[in-house]
Amino acid sequence: MAEVSMSDGATPNSTLYVRGLEERVKIPDLIVALREIFEVFGTILDIVAKKSLKRRGQAFIVFDNVNSAQDAMADLQGFELFDKPMTLQYAKSKSDASIKAEGNEKELAARKKERAERKEREQAAEDEAQKKRKAADEDDDAAPVAKKVAKGAAPAGQVPDEYLPPNKILFVRDVPEDYDMENLKVIFGRFAGFKEVRTVPSRKGLAFIEYEAEEGAVQAKERTNGMTLGAAATPIRVTYQRQ
Repeated sequence: MAEVSMSDGATPNSTLYVRGLEERVKIPDLIVALREIFEVFGTILDIVAKKSLKRRGQAFIVFDNVNSAQDAMADLQGFELFDKPMTLQYAKSKSDASIKAEGNEKELAARKKERAERKEREQAAEDEAQKKRKAADEDDDAAPVAKKVAKGAAPAGQVPDEYLPPNKILFVRDVPEDYDMENLKVIFGRFAGFKEVRTVPSRKGLAFIEYEAEEGAVQAKERTNGMTLGAAATPIRVTYQRQ
C-alpha cells in the first residue's frame, strides 16, 4: 500500500490525511465506509489505512485530482463516521498511487528504496533500544534491594509503580525533550475516552494523560508502555497515577 506523510500546513494536493477515525472498526470495513463517503467527490486512486499502533485511527484518501480533494475537504471536515468526527488535512507528500498515475517510475522506485532504508534504520534503532531495556532489567534484578530504594524505588510498604491498580489517569516518564503536548496527544489520543494531556512545567520528561474512564487508560498503558520516542529512540515509562 502507498505511504505518505502528513502536515497541518501542507499545500492543497490530491491526497487527504484523515484522522480521528474509530480504531475498533476492522480495516477492510473502514476502507469500504471511507470509499462510500469520499467517492462522491471524484475518482479515488487509493485508500490507505493500517492497523499498526502508530497508524490506527488514520487513513489517506488519494484522488486523481486536486479539485476533488478540495471539495471533500470543504464538505467533510468534522463529518462523523462511526460516531466520531473526522479531521482532514492535506498530505505533505504525494502518494505512490499519484506518482504511478503520473507515470514517474523513477520517482516511485526511489521512494520505495528510501522507505525500505528508513524501515531498516528504524528497526535497527528499535533492536538497540530493546537490548538496552533488557540490560537495564537484568541490572535491576541483580541489584540489592537497598540500592534500588536509593535509586528511587518504592519505599518499604509502598506498592511499586508497575503494580498500582488501574485508574483513568496515566503517569508518563522519560518523555523526550523534542516531544510536546501535541505529540503526546497524537499518541494517546487514539485510545477511547481520551480527555487531556497535562505536562509538568518544572519537570521535563513528565506528563499526565487523563481518560474519561478506566478502560481507555488500561488500553493506552498496555499499548504505549516501553514505546520508543524521539531521535534517540527513548523508551517511555507509563504507569497509573498513584492515588
